Amino acid sequence: MAETGDGVAQEIDISVPSVARIYDYALGGKDNYAVDREALAQIEATAPSTRPLAINNRRFLQRVVRILARDYGIRQFIDHGSGLPTQDNVHQIAQSVDPDAHVVYIDNDPIVLAHGRALLEENQNTVVIQADFRNTELIFGHPEVARLIDLDQPVAALFVSVLHCIPDSDDPDGLVRRVAEQLPSGSFLVINQLVSENAELRRQITEFMAESTRGHWGRVRQAHEVRRYFEGFEILDPGLVEISTWRPDTELGPKQLTDEWIEFGGVARKR
Repeated sequence: MAETGDGVAQEIDISVPSVARIYDYALGGKDNYAVDREALAQIEATAPSTRPLAINNRRFLQRVVRILARDYGIRQFIDHGSGLPTQDNVHQIAQSVDPDAHVVYIDNDPIVLAHGRALLEENQNTVVIQADFRNTELIFGHPEVARLIDLDQPVAALFVSVLHCIPDSDDPDGLVRRVAEQLPSGSFLVINQLVSENAELRRQITEFMAESTRGHWGRVRQAHEVRRYFEGFEILDPGLVEISTWRPDTELGPKQLTDEWIEFGGVARKR
């Protein structure tokens, strides 16, 4: 396990909702506080399908990692904004295909680091780095990334349900480009984020999350904005879609009862 020395605060402020802990609660986890549960209730008042959306997002991540490891031979994964560990994490899925698969988790929430340290204490092929995933230079210059990630071999860079946490002023599209520039040909980008074509919902959720998280939020976007992240890359079938329809294992997953917002994205390969 490793920590960065980049000055990220270690204190856990339980008076402010955390995106990672809200997501944990939506998945049925226990690593959350009353303020996170109250925030999810507020979100669900505007977007009733939030819990099944979160579950389908997690299942998308699990399918993508398994398919990239099993069918495309990917043995290196960098998970940007990884969130709290739960069952069937990226390293568990990748290492079930090949025990020598290497995984780097990146998150700026100190509770993620604390739980990750306990989970990965005996796993030398996996590390959690506490850092802002916008800091590409720090991440790719980190000694643990250098130890685990061979940039002469293909890498899967994961941005799963995190880019809506990045405001436009921080240029999420530019972030994707900077990461892609670090990766060799044959690498993969996995990207999805919350989108809605309902302008009022976008406004309500964006304003609520920005205020309640004290600025740790970006914007609910539209599908055409997510498509821009993939320009110049080879998009895998079935293309850019609502993510529960991306190569589903089963039709038995939870269905969104309403479509006021969705997780939209897919997988692309760097030529």
